[in-house]
Amino acid sequence: MSESTAIARRLERLPITGYQKVIFLVIATAWFFDCMDVAMMTFVLSSIKAEFGLNASQAGALGSISFLGMFVGAALAGLLADHFGRCLVFRWSIVVWGLSSLFCAMAPDVYTLMIFRLCLGIGMAMELPVGQSLVCEFIPAKNRGRYIALLEGAWPVGFVAAGILAIIVLPIYGWRGAFIAEAIPALFVLIVRSVVPESPRWLAETGKIEKARELIGKIEQEVMKRLGTESLDEPGSEIVLEKVEDASKEVKAHPFKQLFKDEYRKRTVMIWCLWFLALFGYYGITTWLGALLEEKGFSMARSNHYIILISLAGVPGFLTSAWLVETLGRKPVMVATLIGSAAAAYFYGTASSALLIVAWGLIMQFFMFGMWSVLYAYTPELYPTHARATGAGFASSVGRLGALLGPLAVGHILPLAGQTGVFAISASAFLVAALSVAILGKETKGIILENI
Repeated sequence: MSESTAIARRLERLPITGYQKVIFLVIATAWFFDCMDVAMMTFVLSSIKAEFGLNASQAGALGSISFLGMFVGAALAGLLADHFGRCLVFRWSIVVWGLSSLFCAMAPDVYTLMIFRLCLGIGMAMELPVGQSLVCEFIPAKNRGRYIALLEGAWPVGFVAAGILAIIVLPIYGWRGAFIAEAIPALFVLIVRSVVPESPRWLAETGKIEKARELIGKIEQEVMKRLGTESLDEPGSEIVLEKVEDASKEVKAHPFKQLFKDEYRKRTVMIWCLWFLALFGYYGITTWLGALLEEKGFSMARSNHYIILISLAGVPGFLTSAWLVETLGRKPVMVATLIGSAAAAYFYGTASSALLIVAWGLIMQFFMFGMWSVLYAYTPELYPTHARATGAGFASSVGRLGALLGPLAVGHILPLAGQTGVFAISASAFLVAALSVAILGKETKGIILENI
């Protein structure tokens, strides 16, 4: 039996205790601050547009530039995390986005602001695939999907928090004050450094056997302490040894090449299509929500209140997905949330009254945040440990390309086809994404990582 198999078996047999929950909570908190940074542009874009006198295309470019940074950061982080470890990259990502947010507040013109938004995007995207991989590798198979889906729940909460922060800060300190407030949580890196350990699975896969044994021993001691026991059940034999041994021979292959080897090729095509189209549709709508509501005749303050209100539906959305991914499975929930997002987005775009805007907005956010939960739970499960962060990182990177093009496309389509055309295009992207998952997707519910 390989050392990787032994470490995986020891992790899989551990019950969930307060120890794993604290690790999860720390990663989720960092995720929450990330979301606030992404969401804040929805609330401050109109203010920046007014201060610098931007037209629709320029505002779209500003809204999109951080996604160019995320395109670079996500791919870079995956490769770095598979080579140097999860925790090192996770910590530095927090430092990068914290400093970049502070520098955004000091930007003298829109071009300088775009440069710092680019850097901000790099830092934010570096954190996401690494956080996914850490949670995925610490939590046993029977709970894995639910915990990663709950991790994504930090996004709707962060979105609402960004709106509340904007309402409080914008009238007094303007959009610059909002960016300064967002830089403060970078101090959170000090907690991450002391609480979140390296992944034992990654240590074993990269030949750091002694460190892996030492760390898994410490983790077992912490779990026993919280259980109030002096022993644990013996590791089970659920992992298919033949598959694990084959995987161990593939560690020498470059992680990026692994994404296109054998059965992984189809998974990569599917997940890249899913990320690109889902993020194209989501950010094409979300980045412009405030500006689009103002075009309908609502004031900036009222628009922000509406956005916060409809974002609240994201909370039951991600909770519902977190429950369904472990009961129905990843594929059916992913397809259902994408179709629901498509329908709701289209009808939201055609809504004319405040009542209909809020009603369809609530439904849209319910499905879209549910979609995000499944997306993040599903992606890291598709790849082996030595290429997991790379697989998640490049999928996220391709998605950021869609996120970059979505707001840009809205800036050009809006004057030609109006809001109905904008939301129809986003709805179409969601539908094609659903089709790619239905045809090419592999179900991973309840399967141990080494057996997928």
